[in-house]
Amino acid sequence: MNAGFLAAARYDTVILEGCDGTGKSTFARQLAGEHGFTLVHSPPTPDTVSLVDRYTELLGKPGRLVLDRCFISELVYGPLHRGRSRITWPEALELVDSAVTRKGVLVHLTASPAVIRDRLLRRDGTAPPLSELEDLIAAYQTVFNSLSTYTEVITIRPEPDNRRSTG
Repeated sequence: MNAGFLAAARYDTVILEGCDGTGKSTFARQLAGEHGFTLVHSPPTPDTVSLVDRYTELLGKPGRLVLDRCFISELVYGPLHRGRSRITWPEALELVDSAVTRKGVLVHLTASPAVIRDRLLRRDGTAPPLSELEDLIAAYQTVFNSLSTYTEVITIRPEPDNRRSTG
């Protein structure tokens, strides 16, 4: 059993983040199945919906909760894809505080660009170029470095799939 998985399972709230293809959904399903977490997968939120309101409401629910992607991804994908984030850093820190208050932890799943690309190609048949994946990985690392000054961040780098990159 992965030490990061066991460490995350000790919390009541687990916020999983990282690039597509790093294993967030698999990790979330495993936590839900083995440790009784309620799993919430967060697909892209329409621009007309307040991210702060959405995640404040989710974090206000009782019980063990695992969020498979959430507000942190907006701090990464927003600036890279739209030139701006729909959530401010002070708002993000308030949401982190809400998660910590309910005995929560941030979990950063990451992998090499080649591993992520291979996983996405196998799963979806398509994947961004390696240069875009490198930018995403770097942006996530920057965001988590900043957040780690406020709360614990568990970083998990799944084992490579032992397959050659097609990228």
